[in-house]
Amino acid sequence: MSTSEEFGHGTQAGEVVKGVSLAGKTAIVTGAASGLGVETTRALLKAGAAVTLPVRSPERGAEVAKSLAEDTGNPNISVVPMDLIDYASVRAFTDAFLKDHDRLDILINNAGIMACPLARSPEGYESQFATNHLGHMLMTARLAPALVKAAPARVVCLSSIGHRLSPIRFDDINFESTDYEKWTAYGQAKTANALFAVELNRRLSNKGVTAFSVHPGGIMTNLQRDMSDAEIKSMGWVDDEGNVREGFKTPAGGAATAVWAATSATLNGRGGEYCEDCHIAEPARDDIPFAGVHAHAQDADAAKRLWKISEKMLGETFDL
Repeated sequence: MSTSEEFGHGTQAGEVVKGVSLAGKTAIVTGAASGLGVETTRALLKAGAAVTLPVRSPERGAEVAKSLAEDTGNPNISVVPMDLIDYASVRAFTDAFLKDHDRLDILINNAGIMACPLARSPEGYESQFATNHLGHMLMTARLAPALVKAAPARVVCLSSIGHRLSPIRFDDINFESTDYEKWTAYGQAKTANALFAVELNRRLSNKGVTAFSVHPGGIMTNLQRDMSDAEIKSMGWVDDEGNVREGFKTPAGGAATAVWAATSATLNGRGGEYCEDCHIAEPARDDIPFAGVHAHAQDADAAKRLWKISEKMLGETFDL
């Protein structure tokens, strides 16, 4: 069996689960119809888990599920429609899941949108915050009874190095009184993902459910679908010939830290931390620009405040 000390920037998701058995375990992975979600699911299936994929496109999800079942030899994969920005669909998914399952061992909140033009949920919430944070919070909190029943259970929230772009803008989360800026909105949403893990862990760790946030690394996936080729080049992510810059990961490499956070025994007794490259991240430093976690994404008071505001926005209180 591999040890976490051997893991790092170049680790692939399949390596993380070598020697790990998830037989009899149940997992949910959001955003698994493409990119990181596919590779995350592949690793969990290879380790023997039964995986449910709530997806916006059931047709695409079914294609992915068929391919993964054939590749891994594990047919225990199911696809269910759900759209994170449509809270009625999130509630319908959780109700249906809890009707059929009383235990949930692993929940990986992988889905997300990035740097998109201004759009709003039906409630009027800015779409990146509404999708990346609020939709996942609603789903996770409603699934909490199954997580507690399966304890020890893990929740993994996909954050990003983009969290450094903005703390939570508590005075104007939805860009109602200030001009919308897509990267600020993305940064706020990724900070929210990290803070949600902090507060969820505080609320549930004494019941055997621990939560972590994860920076997957730089990966070219359809997450960049709202960016032009010129913008991607201007960010320094590709060279003049369109080649991805050194240091970017493969999708399987990008999935590794989430799979590690969901399964590694080295994290037993831990929780709430922000992880990168299959390790718990160090505090951000000015001399290391592309690594580390900023204090605003680990602030326990901000995490509690975000939870309360999010409950109000969702119109639902979660007594976890």
